[in-house]
Amino acid sequence: MAKSKESSDANSGQIIRVKTRMSWKASFKRYWQLYLLLLVPIVYFIIFRYGPMEYIITAFKKYKINAPVWEMEWAKNKKKETDVFFYFKQAFQDNQFLRALKNTVVLNVLDLVVGFPAPIIFALILNELVFKRFKKVIQTVAYMPHFLSWVIIYGLSLRIFATDDGLINMFIQSLGGSPIPFLGDEKLWVVTYVFLGVWQNFGWGSIVYLASIAGINQELYEAASVDGAGRFKKMWHITLPGIKPTIVVLLIMNLGNILGGGFDRPFAMQNNLVLNTAEVISTYVYKKGVLAAQYSLTTAVGLFQSVVGVFFLLMANFISRKLGERGIW
Repeated sequence: MAKSKESSDANSGQIIRVKTRMSWKASFKRYWQLYLLLLVPIVYFIIFRYGPMEYIITAFKKYKINAPVWEMEWAKNKKKETDVFFYFKQAFQDNQFLRALKNTVVLNVLDLVVGFPAPIIFALILNELVFKRFKKVIQTVAYMPHFLSWVIIYGLSLRIFATDDGLINMFIQSLGGSPIPFLGDEKLWVVTYVFLGVWQNFGWGSIVYLASIAGINQELYEAASVDGAGRFKKMWHITLPGIKPTIVVLLIMNLGNILGGGFDRPFAMQNNLVLNTAEVISTYVYKKGVLAAQYSLTTAVGLFQSVVGVFFLLMANFISRKLGERGIW
């Protein structure tokens, strides 16, 4: 940590800042309560994040449930020759994995394109609302879906989008139209999947942007009003530039998750009619790893997924810094 001392030069009128570095002993003595609070998450990450990492080596070995990970034999190909990348090659020769990889990228990119701007737009609209009570009601209604599990959301979607007795299709049929298979047609399923994802997360995601907007200097808005700027110009020239660093950081983190994504959402929403589109890496790993007990194969898939995610994260951060933004580090 560093603290700065300021002294003024009487002749030049300039302020000279002298930085002195605090020793780690003095820092610990002064902020020991904060270090103590950090101990809990550090222990958590060591036990539940870094501890299990030794099993990453399973991706290069033939898994045996009754043997320690370091005593397992290295992976071998069909010719009984040692090939540590055998399970990676096996994964990329599996059409089911390639299909899951493609679906994961497509669905996550659509989530990013459609879902990422949604909380930003919602936060900007909320910031312009004048009536505080109405604003609080809208915020509460928008936040509520975040606390629903995807099992519940899918149950609701069945009651709304089902072909036979869904609310929307009943309304369409009452007008003389034909029912639309929202959950049975692959293209319509993708639209429904993305729409439900945006609906669940846009309200909760707007909290960060609202907090960032609250930190903008209000004098900028007052000066803009004096200059005759309207609400839209204030939003475009003050609010958006003010939350730009927050947008960049969250965009980088979302790009790092381009091959990630949760398990519960695609697993709850997929069905046999749309499996070619709904199968993603997380559900593929579940079926191959948990149900079929192919642990080495799925560990290799998970390692590939993590490495690609880190690559996207580093590249996005690098490009952000090259463009003059702060990035995440």
